[in-house]
Amino acid sequence: MTFRISSRLSGFVLGSLCVFVGSLPMAAFAAEQPEYEDWNAKFQATYVWQRKDSFSAAYSDAHSLSQDREKSYSFTATASLGIRPWVGGELYFNPEAAQGVPLSGLTGLAGFTNGEMARTSGPMLKLYRARLFLRQTWDQGGEREAVASEANQLAGSVARQRMVLTVGNLSVLDIFDNNEYNHDPRTQFLNWALMTHGSYDYAADARGYSWGAALEWYHDDWAFRIGRFAQPKEPNMLALDPDIFRHYGDQIEVEHAHEINGQPGKLRFLAFHNRTKMSRYQDALNFAAINGGTPDINQVRYGEQSKVGFGINLEQALSNDVGMFARASLADGKTETYAFTEIDRSISGGILVKGGSWGRGMDKVGLGIARNGLSRAHRDYLASGGMGFFLGDGKLNYRPETIFETFYSWSVARSSQLSFDWQYIQNPAYNADRGPVNMFAVRLHSEF
Repeated sequence: MTFRISSRLSGFVLGSLCVFVGSLPMAAFAAEQPEYEDWNAKFQATYVWQRKDSFSAAYSDAHSLSQDREKSYSFTATASLGIRPWVGGELYFNPEAAQGVPLSGLTGLAGFTNGEMARTSGPMLKLYRARLFLRQTWDQGGEREAVASEANQLAGSVARQRMVLTVGNLSVLDIFDNNEYNHDPRTQFLNWALMTHGSYDYAADARGYSWGAALEWYHDDWAFRIGRFAQPKEPNMLALDPDIFRHYGDQIEVEHAHEINGQPGKLRFLAFHNRTKMSRYQDALNFAAINGGTPDINQVRYGEQSKVGFGINLEQALSNDVGMFARASLADGKTETYAFTEIDRSISGGILVKGGSWGRGMDKVGLGIARNGLSRAHRDYLASGGMGFFLGDGKLNYRPETIFETFYSWSVARSSQLSFDWQYIQNPAYNADRGPVNMFAVRLHSEF
């Protein structure tokens, strides 16, 4: 379903809506936080406005980030509806609406500057189903811990030893690669290379969702997860491939909770394996060498290929108000990017500080940095003039892409935050002949 609303008018209306919703008292929507829920209904709205300054570049091509000053915006609104149909069971449905205009047609960067910007975004508001999934929990003993009422989470309690099965339509990142201090671009860091492992080419449609199943086992301080999800039929497209036994994205994750100097933290190890019809960069180079012309991955997508990768994820509280995060990830880099972005190796880290020390306990300050890289075959392909889904300057003077992001999130009401964000990007699209680039953003987020 599509609603035709002009981008200029909708930006004003939707932003005003966020402010209005967030300024209402919480009592207008709910009583005190319940201890147990049979159902809940949550809502969020997020508006992001960005501006990119002009920058210098020795050359540009079809998939280059524009050298000119640009503006961009995105808007999402999501209803999260949950019920408990039986003991241990939870059923969730998320209708979502989104619209937006990306910078440079969403090309010219590996670490894109707005994690709320979907590849299907456009200036018309689109309504779709984001999630529809069932979660079943089997308690296996041990101490119990409280679970708060949140979007896609019913208030109650769970055993620290339990099995959880999730089946249906959702995002892989709803279950895997979580991090207390950096996981949600609606409230934390905006950049794609910071919100998850940069080289985690997780199965997803062009909006970031898929369907499949995940099984989790929790045993006190340990958690183990395994899941399989559907790949898109074509790279970075909306339609999903129903043949999940031949074309799929598998992942496995081990998590351990710990304490350092009395402060909680978690360490996670993730491995993923994708299998579908993908092109190999070396095949494209070989084809061009034999037949002439510029290498093109679209000419050699003729067989099923595998892609594997790994990631380590750390979150650690340093005090009651300060937490740090770090991620490192590596993919084999032999095959094309299929569902996320063009990063084959990445390292990132940063801190998140709550404003209690200056009397603004609901405010947050974030400082983060990411450094992204490419495999040899991937960089040779781009240097020869090849075009990826997101990258292609016509040639390449390779350097790692480095991103610095900082933001201040100001709590304007109990349920609304206004954030001011700055990103500084060196070597956009891994090209030392272009940039650096400055990005400025304002984000308004409301939830109840």
